[in-house]
Amino acid sequence: MEIGFIDQTLRDGPQSLWGMRMRAQHATPALPHLNATGFDTIDLLGATSMVVMMRDSGDDPWAWLDHTVSHLPDAPLRSALRPVAAGSFGFVPEGILDLWIETLVKHGVQSHWLFDCLYDMPLMKTRTEALQAVGGEVVPAIMYGLSELHTDEFFADRAREMASWDGIKRIYVEDAPGVLTPERAATLLPALQEATGEVRLEIHSHNTTGLAPLVYVEAIKAGIDLVHTATMPLANGPSLPSTEAMVEIVEELGHTHNLDKSHLKPVSDHFYAEAARLGYEVGVPNEYRMLPYKHQLPGGMTGTLKNQLDEYGMPERFQQVIEEIVIVRSELGEPVMATPFSQFVGIQAVLNVVLPERYQVVPDEVIQYAMGHYGPLMRPVDPEVAERIFSKPRAKELEGWERDRTPVAEFRKRFGQKISDEELLLRYFCPEEQVDKMLAGPPLRTEGHVHGDGVLERVVELIENESSVKHLTLRQPGISVQLRGAEEAGGAGRNGAGAGG
Repeated sequence: MEIGFIDQTLRDGPQSLWGMRMRAQHATPALPHLNATGFDTIDLLGATSMVVMMRDSGDDPWAWLDHTVSHLPDAPLRSALRPVAAGSFGFVPEGILDLWIETLVKHGVQSHWLFDCLYDMPLMKTRTEALQAVGGEVVPAIMYGLSELHTDEFFADRAREMASWDGIKRIYVEDAPGVLTPERAATLLPALQEATGEVRLEIHSHNTTGLAPLVYVEAIKAGIDLVHTATMPLANGPSLPSTEAMVEIVEELGHTHNLDKSHLKPVSDHFYAEAARLGYEVGVPNEYRMLPYKHQLPGGMTGTLKNQLDEYGMPERFQQVIEEIVIVRSELGEPVMATPFSQFVGIQAVLNVVLPERYQVVPDEVIQYAMGHYGPLMRPVDPEVAERIFSKPRAKELEGWERDRTPVAEFRKRFGQKISDEELLLRYFCPEEQVDKMLAGPPLRTEGHVHGDGVLERVVELIENESSVKHLTLRQPGISVQLRGAEEAGGAGRNGAGAGG
């Protein structure tokens, strides 16, 4: 069997390990190698990636997308989408969501994985049809989670329904918390294979407990031929298994793949060097722990939560918050812990810990979730908790809530009739002052930091310590550079330099 690889080096790897802080210039030198490796698909965008990019770095996300797409002409590119939202955790008007999809497709992103942790199947089907109507390929997702309700039969029934939709060629099995064990995979994945027939399955499991490679082995045994991985420095820990290790495993199992392995090391070398230069984390395999099976926090959310508690001077509350997350998830009906419900549960748990009373403050999103606005709950909210939530004055205000159905034409009147679709979307999702600042700023920086063999780094080190060098000549093919200390250069500045071919 030939195993295809879906690359997560540009999306879930940095989302899990770098807090979504990968900018265009960080990735540019690696893009030609990623393009030439032979990946089945390259994942580019999470549900909120572009908004976070502009908010945190001030970069133009559409310029980033065009730059990245232009360097990846040979692999299908993918983004994430929820049936009711894009660019945020909340709800988005139907017209804005349609425009978002159309604009992504226009910019070269053809594949879209569609996920809803509450499995509102009619809504997922409607969104699938809308995506297909503008030329997008839809890959609906089975979002995995642990509870007595989330049985193999539960997941297989939903996979069977997804496989029956017109035009569906693949289904994505997503284990965001990394809590799918090899033992459970040995029963779940064959059940999904049987339910979906000729529709191909992809397996995506975070290596949170160190077991994801074994889950992938079980997936391959079950006949699944598409695996999600990332380059080694952006793999493991809260991220996915590494491409390098999985290629070796696939070969050891006697299967084939279509990757050109000569491009793997240049990519990993580059991102190891970038992580060191930027002070960012690199992934290392986790030791097995039981705690993730209790809290089921996805990807890098555990580390993010810990860092935020540290920033606010409450590092000692971390364990208490983790324990509260387990309780809150149970009280709220045990949703699958992935976007946006993992964030809802986490925020409510922190509020319950730091305030005098549990559920003293309840965010709008938790109220709307409890009311069923996000979709059908797996089971009702705990009665005592429901009473506390629905007794809030804000709950009374949200009783008659309906999704915003403002047409795109109204937003054009508000933001400007002559602006592009791209700018309109940015102004909808982001504060206008952020958009104005970005548009008035310099062009997107795309030139990457090329990491050499240490020669230039040594030159910089020598020059910084002026007393250690009087005269230095550096010769490389096609270039000769001479550097002279101030005295030798006749006082003509700190250093003199000449270059010749």
